[in-house]
Amino acid sequence: MMGMKNVIAGFSLICLMVPTFTATAASSGSAAQKETTSIVADWKFSKEYVKSGSIENGNMVIEDASQNGNDLEIVTVGDSSSPELKNMLTWSEDDYDSQEKIDSLQFANYKKAPAGRYLKTTNDSPINSETFENGFTIEAVFKLPSDFNSSLHSWMGILTRQGQAADLNKTEGEKEILTTLSVSSDQEIQWTSHPSNLNYNVTNWSRSLNSDEWYHLAVVNDGQTTTLTVNGISDYGKSIEVKGIATIEGKGWNIGASEWGNELDALFAGNIQEIRIADEALSEKEWLIQDARDDQPVEGTNKKLPFLTDKNNYNFLFVPDTQKYSNHNPEIFTSQMKWIAKNTKKNNIVMNAFVGDIVDSNSEAQWQNSLESISYLEKKDIPYIMTAGNHDYASGDPFLTHYGPQRFADKEYYKGSSPSGYGSYALVEAGSYEYLLLMVDMKNLQKDLEWSKGVLNQHKNIPTIIVSHDIIYPQAENNETTAVESSNGKLIWNELVNQHNQVFMTVNGHYFGITHRVKQNAAGNDVIQMLVNYQSNYRGGNGWLRLVEFDEEKNKLFFRTYSPFVDEMSKKEKTYIDFNYLTDNRNQFELDFNFKERFTLN
Repeated sequence: MMGMKNVIAGFSLICLMVPTFTATAASSGSAAQKETTSIVADWKFSKEYVKSGSIENGNMVIEDASQNGNDLEIVTVGDSSSPELKNMLTWSEDDYDSQEKIDSLQFANYKKAPAGRYLKTTNDSPINSETFENGFTIEAVFKLPSDFNSSLHSWMGILTRQGQAADLNKTEGEKEILTTLSVSSDQEIQWTSHPSNLNYNVTNWSRSLNSDEWYHLAVVNDGQTTTLTVNGISDYGKSIEVKGIATIEGKGWNIGASEWGNELDALFAGNIQEIRIADEALSEKEWLIQDARDDQPVEGTNKKLPFLTDKNNYNFLFVPDTQKYSNHNPEIFTSQMKWIAKNTKKNNIVMNAFVGDIVDSNSEAQWQNSLESISYLEKKDIPYIMTAGNHDYASGDPFLTHYGPQRFADKEYYKGSSPSGYGSYALVEAGSYEYLLLMVDMKNLQKDLEWSKGVLNQHKNIPTIIVSHDIIYPQAENNETTAVESSNGKLIWNELVNQHNQVFMTVNGHYFGITHRVKQNAAGNDVIQMLVNYQSNYRGGNGWLRLVEFDEEKNKLFFRTYSPFVDEMSKKEKTYIDFNYLTDNRNQFELDFNFKERFTLN
């Protein structure tokens, strides 16, 4: 995985022909106005809720709109004489629904700034001692800054309970915060909390969010499990069983700041319009905003599209980074593999190639999740081949343990492995040709380079696809997205593609986004380069697979993006982002490809 949120446009998320989102009622707090005693704190960041003082004077107090006495006071840190301080917290007319009377607070903090500002609950606030044993709902209406920079803003806190777990002997010697709603370096939302029933923290995650876009977030605990939902989508489902939120006497809550080791860590940048906390699990109908939707959800269709437009055609299938499935959503991984096992023969899929990052981290549970899913291919003797990604490397070489040469040794199509064991190649027959798939390992690229060249030199007349985890990435400039070579990609092009005319396609994952390009090699022939990686999007990729149909008669290649996981959903289960097929021009397209001319390799 690599954070490339400044180029998320590479995914080409085109807005659906529906309103962006519709709030049932105003998000100023009048939304979902169910009369309930469960709301313990409601912080509306509009000027009308200023109880006393001002930002300018550094003494502002914001009244708790729930009237439960959980007021907030401004905190200034660093050099109070710094000229930058006046911009660190300001009023903004920008809000979720663009309402005239609604404001938000705009934070401009950044790491190592000379000064900063955030808010905290007053010392006598009742919520400071609330343990939420019967459940809770924490809602936030916010947006990340347009200039989000991982080096300046990573792990900044939206809402944090003060204190560290070690003070409760929950994690010996650890400085972990008790509870935080924070933003990762890849713009994912993390909710992590030490519950009262466990001695360790439990974490929920969201997908990567876009900069400068309003979101409604809800963290809901029903007294048993916790779910994190952003704009109506729960990307990674429920947590393990957790109860309550641990608290330390004399500690309160921070708004716009996180902590580490009982010290301030990362202050927030972006806008916060409202944060509301209830002491029970509220239903979606009771949330501040219902039917919240992303500004640019995916473009797709649920109408059935053919995978083969002619019975003589054939497909190559590429499996994008599966790391989030192995970690959070193994049912999606299993759905993909079951579909491939069942439909390979029907759709004439001649090879299934994994682009790397099989797991999210070196956890045996994640490796076992991947093995269980891939076992469906093994049971049906379905052809597949793999390359590792940066998340797959660890001490002891677990990738080689689980997916090394020994796993493929008895497969007829598998022809050999590289000195490192991570590289490999396969030969398959399809249509009028025999094809070679060369798996080039990103970490051992240099070590295996001569071996890779040797494979290519021994098969000069065989059309070849190179798969490696790291080759091209999307770069956005002037609202246009182009494909750019990484340093590994340049080496692969210069050493393995440009002078080897048989290489007609490269495929990789790793980078956030979707893009492709056609580049000419030294012989003046086209080489198609394609990046497929959905792990930063809904549910870690929503089960999307990339199929490429080869049509020799029409001299065409048809590129399709399909999710068997979504296809299995009922109409009731599907949300505004759930489509069987993605249909924007980076996920469904065709290219002219004269097979006879391109594959005349002598």
